[in-house]
Amino acid sequence: MKKLKVFSGNSNPILAKEICDSLGIPVGQAIVTTFSDGEIYVKISENVRGNQVFVIQSFSSPVNTNLMELLILIDALKRASAKEITAVIPYYGYARQDRKDQPRVPITAKLVADLVGTAGAHRVLTVDLHTGQIQGFFNVPVDHLYASPVLLDYFKKKSFDDLVVVSPDAGGVERARAFAKRMNVGLAIIDKRREGPNQTKIMNIIGEVKNRDILILDDMIDTAGTISQAATAIKKKGARRILVGCTHPVFSGPAIERLNDAPIDEVVVSNTIPLTEKGRACDKITVLSVAPLFGEAIKRINEELSVSSLFV
Repeated sequence: MKKLKVFSGNSNPILAKEICDSLGIPVGQAIVTTFSDGEIYVKISENVRGNQVFVIQSFSSPVNTNLMELLILIDALKRASAKEITAVIPYYGYARQDRKDQPRVPITAKLVADLVGTAGAHRVLTVDLHTGQIQGFFNVPVDHLYASPVLLDYFKKKSFDDLVVVSPDAGGVERARAFAKRMNVGLAIIDKRREGPNQTKIMNIIGEVKNRDILILDDMIDTAGTISQAATAIKKKGARRILVGCTHPVFSGPAIERLNDAPIDEVVVSNTIPLTEKGRACDKITVLSVAPLFGEAIKRINEELSVSSLFV
């Protein structure tokens, strides 16, 4: 490998450690803390001059703090003469506001992309963006990974009886269709009408779910309102087992309580975001690691090999 170092903020140090273990290198030494008034203080504790550096940081809760940690880490590395800086963002927050769907609203996905580039990142490595077009918001190269191979490997080992993959909304149809094709199973779609932020109402189910095992697939679960309503509607239509698969377990607000109350047998997520204590205590949740996926991508970027060939 070329001169390679991996640093981490405070959002997901366990994932950073797993990624470094897969690469066979230690996590870079850095101090990331706060002053008494809440300002973030960063100091890189080792030489990075001329190195290819990767900074791992998810935009999980507290979102604004973790975003600022990443920006300040990038700035510190730039001023320490790192040769190339890659922002590794397992969960890219502020992505849901990716267009002007109402008058006088911001496009925060673009704003945050500009901030990351302006701070000094030469490249971004992320997984399962909320929408694919967000890649175009960056003025630096973006390597967009997919967690579907990790989820596929898990679900293919399970025994199903006439499985159907369900998209919880129209926006996730492409993702669900590709997953169903690889699993060689049927597809169904839920017609979801959103009544406000974090508020949804299930209207109709397009496809056959009666007497079938169901896998609801989504990129993220926030308050679990959509997923719990979808599972309830599908169960009323006569479905048997209901499983949920998603990449980003945001799990804010009443999410864990809703998952526990919903007719869901298992919720399979990745570790792009660390679970809270309540999340770890939920028996329904299974966590899969995306560390080998990120480790292989980092290795290929370092060796100037194709990253897209991971998904061919």
